Order: sequence, then C-alpha cells, then structure tokens
Amino acid sequence: MKKRLLALSLALVMVFVLAACGESTTDPSAEPSTAPSAAVSVGPADVPDVEASANLQFGTGSPTGTYYGFGSTFGTYISNNTGVSITAVSTAGSQANIEMVDAGEYDLGFVQSDVMSYAYAGTNLFTEPVTGFTTLAALYMEQVQIVTLDPEIKTVADLEGKTVSIGAVGSGVYFNALDVLGAYGLTEEDIDPVTQNFDDSVESLQDGRIDAAFIVAGAPTTSITQLATTNDVYLVSLDQEHIDALIETSPYYSAYTISKDVYGTEEDCTTVAISAVLIGSADLDPDVAYTIVYTLFQNADKISHLKASELDIEFASSITDVPYNEGAARYFSEQGIEVPTA
Repeated sequence: MKKRLLALSLALVMVFVLAACGESTTDPSAEPSTAPSAAVSVGPADVPDVEASANLQFGTGSPTGTYYGFGSTFGTYISNNTGVSITAVSTAGSQANIEMVDAGEYDLGFVQSDVMSYAYAGTNLFTEPVTGFTTLAALYMEQVQIVTLDPEIKTVADLEGKTVSIGAVGSGVYFNALDVLGAYGLTEEDIDPVTQNFDDSVESLQDGRIDAAFIVAGAPTTSITQLATTNDVYLVSLDQEHIDALIETSPYYSAYTISKDVYGTEEDCTTVAISAVLIGSADLDPDVAYTIVYTLFQNADKISHLKASELDIEFASSITDVPYNEGAARYFSEQGIEVPTA
C-alpha cells in the first residue's frame, strides 16, 4: 500500500502541469489566464530563420486538463524563444475553441480530432460547416477513460442502469461516450446520464453521487491521478471485438492500452483514443504558423511536459479531413512529408 501511494504521489507531481480535453466551467470569453513558465534543458533553442512576430491567444481547456497544461508550457517556450508570443486561455474545450477561432477571438486552439471533423463537415455539435480554421499539427493521443470506484463495474455493458457522467453538455466527451455505449448496444436511455465536466465528475465519484465517468484526455490526467491518491480507482476496458466495431463505424478512433502503472490500477486498460490537434485561424500568417510548428517539433526534448515526448512528425502530419496552414505544410515538406492545404 505504501508503495502504491508513493507511486501515485510521484505521478501526481509529474502531471500537475499536465493539466480532455476538453471541458471546464470556465467561461470561454473570460480574460486569458497567465501561462506558467516552461523549464528548458541545457542548450540553445533551435528556432527557424524566419522573422515572424505576433501576439496570439490560444484556447486550451480546463485548468486541470492536458490541453491547458501542455498548451501553456509549449506556448511559453515559443514565446521565450521566438518573436511569436502565445497566451494560453482556459476554456470549455474543443467546441468552444473552434467557434472562438472561427469568430476571430482566438488565434490558436486545441481540439479533439473527432470534434474538428464534426465542425468541418457541419455535423453533431455543429449545425453547419465551420471552416474558419486550419490544422497546424496533431500532437498526441487522448484516451477515452471510463473511471469508476466500483470494482463490480468491469465492462461497458455493466454501465447499464448506472449513474454515469458523460461529459459536459455539448462537449466532445459526450459524443465519445455515446459512441462507446453504442458499440455495446447501449444508449443514453439505458443509463442514468449526468452531464458534468472533469472536475465535477471526479468530485461526484468521490462523494458517491455517480457510479462512473467518461473522461477523455491524455493519460495520466491530473483529476484522475488526484482521485487515485485517496481511492482505489478502476478503469473500464473495452474488448477487442467492440473496439473493432467502433473503429469500423468511427475511423477517427484508434486502439490504445493504458498501463496499470499510470494510475496504480490492478491491470492494464484497453480502450480507444483520438488525436489532440493544434489548429489556427484560417488567416493565420504562414510565417507565424511555420515558426510555431518548427520551434515546437525541433525542441521537443527541451519542453518540460510529458506530452512533449510523444511529439512525432509522422503523427503530426496525419490529419486528412481538415487542410493544413501553408506555413505548417512548409515545415512538413522540409521533413519530406506532404500534407493537404486549402
């Protein structure tokens, strides 16, 4: 038990700045939050030979979500080493970020790949196509994490009749939850649904007001790590048959395994994941976009956040349904990779 608590305490320290994606009670129009300073390893930054300057607002997510933690960290790194200044803003997440970028309120945003696809096609969360944004890079995978404190909830099918948080109203998490439930032949009517953001979901789990919660964010996720320091946390796995069925109908998902070491659970969790994508406004200066993408990927080893270690050029250039900014495309072309542009 002491070893488990020590491991979880260490994990908590590691992820405190690793703050789903996507949601928060914070008003998206609120004043920008000040981004924390990013520690840098020994050695100068590799910056592009491009004179680009701009002051950018960056829509991220909940203060305890990965979007805000990682976005703040690499935004500060870029601000400290180039002429491009980036201020991270705590927001309600993917949908809000897309809408605010489209409206010209934000210059950059973090989004789930599925929500980005919804926006560009004008489906699900969006009543008409939203095209005022372009892709800069896919950055890392976000896992669909079904969290419970009840050891008797072992499969998605066990959620039937239970009180389950399925994400904030209008969030990407909500549609992820419906997708996963649907793969098992369940609908919203088969559970007692609660619409809560990450922080409220964890509080409700702690207080026994809900049985399980869908949380979609890069693991380890701070809110879950905090919960695991004082509780035996269980992650509900998906079996391969249902994972295959889900990917067949929703190809933006990928199979993923969360190691038992992440939260100190009894066993690994098999689940699905989507991409966390950095977007920019459609009129973002290509030189500015190039500076951001170049500096981020050329200095991944100098950015003090766990998700920086997951940056990969091939993965970054894997988006196909939303065009890339010409500046981002220029960087990938220099790496021998061609991506679609508007």
